[in-house]
Amino acid sequence: MQAGGLEAAFSPAVGGSLRSLALDGVDLLRRAPDGATDPLAMASFPLVPYANRIADGRFSFAGQSYQLPLNFGDHPHSIHGFGWQTAWTASETAETAATLVHDHGGDAGWPWPYRAQQRVAVTPSQLSMSLSITNVGDADMLAGLGFHPYFLADAATMIQFDADDLWLSTPDMLPDRQAPADALGDWSRPTIVRGDTLVDNAYSGWNGSATIQRGDGLRLTLRATGADFLHVYRPPASGDFCLEPVSHMPDAINRGGMASLAPNDTVHLTMTIQIDKIDQTLPKSAGIA
Repeated sequence: MQAGGLEAAFSPAVGGSLRSLALDGVDLLRRAPDGATDPLAMASFPLVPYANRIADGRFSFAGQSYQLPLNFGDHPHSIHGFGWQTAWTASETAETAATLVHDHGGDAGWPWPYRAQQRVAVTPSQLSMSLSITNVGDADMLAGLGFHPYFLADAATMIQFDADDLWLSTPDMLPDRQAPADALGDWSRPTIVRGDTLVDNAYSGWNGSATIQRGDGLRLTLRATGADFLHVYRPPASGDFCLEPVSHMPDAINRGGMASLAPNDTVHLTMTIQIDKIDQTLPKSAGIA
C-alpha cells in the first residue's frame, strides 16, 4: 500500500504481519528480509487472542482447566496468542487500505471460536491499524489484543512516554513485582533507547502515546486506544526495539486481568504511527542504565 512517499507491505499468509514501513525509501520499522516466512522476522505482527506470556501455557476459566501448546521453541510459556502463527486472508485490498481476517474454529490450541480482523490504512504521513476479536461461539471466552512493531534505532534514537509504574520480571520473563516507572530508565523525557541490558517489561498507567526521535530527523509518534499497557522490548546492543501497545500485562489470564467476551461481543485495539520531519538538533539525552 502507498500514499505519497509512505509505503507499507503486508504478508497475510505470515501471521497477518507487516513486512515493511518506509517513507521516501527510508525504513521506519525493521524490514523483513526478502522471502522471509518467520513472523519473528517481520516489521510487526498482531497479538490475538492474547498478548505476551501465559505461564506454562496453563490457566483456568469458568471452572475448567486448560493446557495450551508451548509455541515458542524451548521457552517454558505460551506466548503472543495464535494469530501470529497462522495465515490470515486479505478480504479487502486497495491502494491505501486493506482488511485482513483470521477465523479460528476452536481447538486444543484455543478452545473458543473467534474472528479476528485487522484494518490497515496509510496516508502520506501515517499508518493506522485496528485489531478486533469477536466471540463467534455460544459461550463466554477470554480475549486480549496487541501489536508487536519493531522500530529501528540508530545511536541517536530516543524514546519518550509517560507511565505510572512497570512490572519487573522473573528470570523466565513473567511479571514479578511492580516498581517505579523509571526503575529501568527514565522514559518520561527523551532518552537514548540503545543500551547494554535487556528491557522486556510491561508498563502500566500508560497514557496511550509514545514518541521516537531518530537521528535522521524523523519523529514517529505512536498512539493507541484499547491498550492499557505498553510492553517495551529492548534487546542489548540491538539495532531495533519494540513498543508494544497491549490490552493486558503478561500472564493476565492467571491474574484476573483479561476481558471476558460474551457471545457476539467484540473488543478493539488501535495503533497509529504518525511520521513528522523535525529539526535534527535534538534534546540532550537523559541516558539509561
